[in-house]
Amino acid sequence: MSDVIVVGGGPAGLSAALFAAKNGLETTVFDTDGTWMHSAHLFNYLGIGSVDGTAFMENARAQADAYGVERHDAEVTDVSAGGDGDGFVVSTGDDEFGARYLILATGANRDLAEALGCDFTDEDVVEVDVTMETSVENAYATGAMVRAEEWQAVISAGDGAAAALNVLTKEKGEHFHDFDTPDDAVAAAQATMDDE
Repeated sequence: MSDVIVVGGGPAGLSAALFAAKNGLETTVFDTDGTWMHSAHLFNYLGIGSVDGTAFMENARAQADAYGVERHDAEVTDVSAGGDGDGFVVSTGDDEFGARYLILATGANRDLAEALGCDFTDEDVVEVDVTMETSVENAYATGAMVRAEEWQAVISAGDGAAAALNVLTKEKGEHFHDFDTPDDAVAAAQATMDDE
């Protein structure tokens, strides 16, 4: 059983996974690599002058992996809330996985949110509050799932980060701030080199 399961491995999903994992939550991502990022070239992503979408995704995956995110190349066929508010069950074709928190980052595909019983707006997008939490407690939705037409990588990544920070706030029992220092960067770089 993970702390957090993220369904979707685009900018929103990997951003959520990165923030959760680097702050000590056991995080699992399910992804089929069908992201629209493979058709994109980024010129509008803060801090990046220009990068091919596929190269961006390779870097994002490597960064998430370096922080211990467990990634599965599998399609999630169903999600359900566990009994008595006891987390969530995510089903693939062959297996079931559990987690206390669920982050849906499946782009414009809202089928899993519908199966889970999330509320939708009049625009047929998943209704979330300012923390990206859906009407189902401890289930979050990010990126294109919650926006009718605003589907930018930088917005999606921000939504994913917001969801993960709010999961961390619940876990820590106080407002959580993910603020790194230069010493953290040195330690992270050293840990990455040690793993290679």
